[in-house]
Amino acid sequence: MGLLVDGTWTDQWYDTKSHGGKFVRSAAQFRNWITADGSAGPSGKAGFQAASGRYHLYVSYACPWAHRTLIFRTLKGLEEHITVSAVHPDMFSEGWTFETDDHGATGDTLYGLSHAHSVYTKADPTYSGRVTVPILWDKQQQTIVSNESSEIIRMFNSAFDGVTGNTLDFWPEEERDAIEEVNQRIYDTLNNGVYKSGFATTQEAYDAAIYPLFDTLDWLEEHLSENRYLMEDQITEADWRLFTTLIRFDPVYHLHFKCNRKRIVDYPNLWAYTRELYQVPGVAETVNFKHIVDHYLRSHTSINPHQIVPINPVIDYDAPHGRG
Repeated sequence: MGLLVDGTWTDQWYDTKSHGGKFVRSAAQFRNWITADGSAGPSGKAGFQAASGRYHLYVSYACPWAHRTLIFRTLKGLEEHITVSAVHPDMFSEGWTFETDDHGATGDTLYGLSHAHSVYTKADPTYSGRVTVPILWDKQQQTIVSNESSEIIRMFNSAFDGVTGNTLDFWPEEERDAIEEVNQRIYDTLNNGVYKSGFATTQEAYDAAIYPLFDTLDWLEEHLSENRYLMEDQITEADWRLFTTLIRFDPVYHLHFKCNRKRIVDYPNLWAYTRELYQVPGVAETVNFKHIVDHYLRSHTSINPHQIVPINPVIDYDAPHGRG
């Protein structure tokens, strides 16, 4: 896992030492918005109008942040309108690559590039920063629209409704304040909390992350004992943002990131909720467990230096969830 410095690739892991052993995630730098009419969104510049065939999505099936965008692409009927390239699950000294010798790794179907960092330098030859997925690319302007997953899913939620006729709304206006409050807690303690636990290099940093993580899982278990979804009986973006962490928890976070007080299958309500979301039509097809397990266990050599991939328990996500 490296980064670009003035457009030049550098193999450099996260600097936890300067943060007392804590993992600190970098902020996304491309923050433009696709809108229905091409007007400017909440950040960035105007000029990115929703249109069929104009945009391309670069993802990793292993990455929970990229997974969000694949789910929204499916739920909002955008498969025929937004093309996709999936990176190889292994991420070593050159970062994400477009090698194709693994099931589901497509290569760069747009330009035939060999590495994801080349997509960034194609957009900005002097870019400095981490090379992350998802990457939402504009074929017309030949640039990156956004690499911030939380904003890409909101673009997909509404910007293309006039193109697809799909008006499902996972960010309803009347629930936005409540959604933001839940999102903030889940992001800080759980979505990012698993990484803060797994990438910690001191006991103090690990302890500071792991206890809030399980406090949040306990809170979610209690909430879901009385509510079908995070916003009572309405499924929203908050549920999908949570889901991509839950689906990875038992296969990788529990063991690999030392989040091992409990598994998701040990929480009756959370486990049923996870199965229900997995069984929403189209969602299971966005989950690639082989890429998920292989990426984490083979790529994070600071945690698993011998790159041994465990066999893992057999988990039946298709089992009846019993939630209506």
